[in-house]
Parts: sequence; C-alpha cells; structure tokens
Amino acid sequence: MPSQEPRPTIHVPGTTSHTIAPRAGRDSREGTLRYLKAGTGAPLVLLHTVRTQAEHFRHLIPLIADHYTVYALDLPGMGYSEIVPGASYDEPAMRAGVERLLTELDLHDVTLVGESMGAVLALTTAADLPERVRRVVAVNAYDYRDGIARSSLLARVVIGGITTPGVGPVIAQQEPRTILRRILQGGVGDKTAFREDYLDELLRVGRRPGFPTVARALYRNMPSLIAARKRYPQVKAPVHFVYGENDWSRPSDREANRRLLPAADFTQVPGADHFMALESPDVLADLLNAVA
Repeated sequence: MPSQEPRPTIHVPGTTSHTIAPRAGRDSREGTLRYLKAGTGAPLVLLHTVRTQAEHFRHLIPLIADHYTVYALDLPGMGYSEIVPGASYDEPAMRAGVERLLTELDLHDVTLVGESMGAVLALTTAADLPERVRRVVAVNAYDYRDGIARSSLLARVVIGGITTPGVGPVIAQQEPRTILRRILQGGVGDKTAFREDYLDELLRVGRRPGFPTVARALYRNMPSLIAARKRYPQVKAPVHFVYGENDWSRPSDREANRRLLPAADFTQVPGADHFMALESPDVLADLLNAVA
C-alpha cells in the first residue's frame, strides 16, 4: 500500500482531499492520485504547473467554488500523488493521470483549466475525451523551448544542470530554499505573490523519497510538451488561451497556437506573468465565473 505520509501543511478553505487508487490489472506503474474537491455546480478540473501541486490554486478555488464543483489534481508523482519507481513523466503519462480523474469519477461537461504544463495537458486530454470536455481554458501554455529557463539566468543554469547526464541526479537532490525561491519567483512580477508558506510546502514535497527523480524526469521530458502541440487541432471543445503580458512565451509562440486553433479565443492579461493563479487569481476567477 502507498504511504499516506507526509500530509500537506496548507489547507485550502472549503476543500476536502481524496485519492484515486490504481486500477486493477493495469500497468504496475500506475500510482494513487490525490486531488482536492470543493464547491457545487458543473465540474471544473484544475491542472497545475511544473514542480507544483494542487495547492497552487489555493487562492483561485474559493473564488470559483460557488459556480463549479472544483477538482484540483496532483499530477502523477507530484504533490501527494504516489511516486512509482520506474514510472514515466512525459506528456502522455501525465495526460493519462488526468484522464484517470475524469473517467474514474465519471465526469462529464467538464471545464478543463490548466496553467503552464497543465494547459498543455488540458488541451491534449480534451483531444482524447471529447465526449467529456465542455471547454478548455489554457493559461500560459508551456509548449515552447526553454520554458522556465527563460525566466532567469539562475533558472537556466540550475535546470540545465539537473538535466545533464551524470551530474544531473546529484544536482536534483540539492534544492536550497533560496535557489528554489528565486527560480519560482521568476514566474511572478509581484514577488510577494509567491508566499513563504507555499515555498515551505513545495520544499516538504521535494523531500519525499523519490521526488528528485520525478523532478529530473519532468524537466528532461519538457520536449514532449512541445511535441504534444500537434494534437491541438484535434480538440473539438471551445478553447480559450489566456496569456500574461509578461509570460515566458514569446509573441511567436502565441501566434503559433493561434494558427493551430484559429477558432480559439485569446486574452492577454496586462501586467500578469507566468503563475497567474498565484498572482492574479481574481482575473482568472472573473473569466471562469462569467461563463459558468
């Protein structure tokens, strides 16, 4: 049985924590998934960014729970979902975790909302499960080269080290508080939006046995997110791309997605950066509640 410890140190108001067990007879690398649930109404699924977890949406969930039944998933191996030795952490494997949530809970008429990596997974999941997905809101889709390495020289050096053969596993084991803070603060303009208690939570998760292997696998598999873009035209549900004005994506990256999905809506949020769920949850809430 997977360990139930440690437990999160942050409680998101109004939420309860749940798990989805591996399916009998399935791949042995399919682990237990954890998710938060809150609210009432049509289902809305939140998919987090690289190196974060369901609590990434701690400020957004209370703002939308009166309009939706919200499910915030810890993607496979992240947050408090089970770390399974030998499991893959490329885009198809992450997407399989999202699809397990939708199918195991038998969710229909779903609004899929993803930020960064989660935005890519929202789009590819919608392509796979058109009968279950009502619409997709893709926030700062992480589907271009370099990604977080564009945020700062420090991020470029550290992520480059983690993905380097030989020394990468050693570097991945080291996660000093000051370094992680500076890297992740590169995703917000207002540095106070990245709060210390959330940093504490991420560091605690980072000490879970096996997590450095997961983190390294995620960074090494970022090219699979770029490759997943070829599936965007298969999405049948309405799509809304939301970009922060100061997101790491470039105008050319955004225009490339416009060409792939010409019918999609595009919104640019003035002054916003990459982690909009942390920095501008009210903006996202207004957008989601307006179409509930």
